[in-house]
Amino acid sequence: MTREEFDTFCAGLTATTHVVQWGNASVWKVGGKIFAICSGWGTGAGPKFSFKCSNLAYEVLPQMPDIIPAPYLARAKWVQLEKPNALSRNELEKHFVMAHAIIAAKLTKKLQKELGLV
Repeated sequence: MTREEFDTFCAGLTATTHVVQWGNASVWKVGGKIFAICSGWGTGAGPKFSFKCSNLAYEVLPQMPDIIPAPYLARAKWVQLEKPNALSRNELEKHFVMAHAIIAAKLTKKLQKELGLV
């Protein structure tokens, strides 16, 4: 998956917003809370995707090749793909959807309703 494909996919999720920050990282939020990040271009290794995980996914994913606990975000159960092909595009999209759902579920009921998430 490329950064452009990542941005297009995340833009299609309900009530998302996009900002570019932290040295040109593509940051996607729902209700003002981050659920996925694409960074790392210019390193020669391609984009690095980071996303919020469920407890189970956080236990399993870092055991796979080229997936690590995300720097600065690991304590909040985030992982980072060191190589863009560490997961298939289909698997990656499923994790982005789940990350979006996890973060959306933590929003207040009022905000969930305002954003059309309920």
